[in-house]
Amino acid sequence: MVRLLLHIEGLAILLLALYLYASHSLSWPVFFILLFVPDLAALGYLVDLKTGAKMYNYFHTTSIPVVFIIAGLFLSSRIALAIGLIWLAHIGMDRMLGYGLKYPTRFKDTHLSRL
Repeated sequence: MVRLLLHIEGLAILLLALYLYASHSLSWPVFFILLFVPDLAALGYLVDLKTGAKMYNYFHTTSIPVVFIIAGLFLSSRIALAIGLIWLAHIGMDRMLGYGLKYPTRFKDTHLSRL
């Protein structure tokens, strides 16, 4: 039941990010171009498991995109808002699919489950 709730939470984050992106009339081509950019953090695994997990987790935690979203709203910056919402949508999509934050033991060891 807990895993199901975490997947539903990821879906909710994704849907909220998509709704906010659409409601601010931001660029959909930009959305699709940038959607998988956070996955470039997985290149840290070329160094070692610990570096890979740290980089992956840094780019897959919701805190940083939320800061971008807040900054975008307060500063009326469509660029910051778009980056934050795309980033948040990516994280929501990952969580919905079962990809969680990584432990430094193996790439497939996540806070959601073993993949």
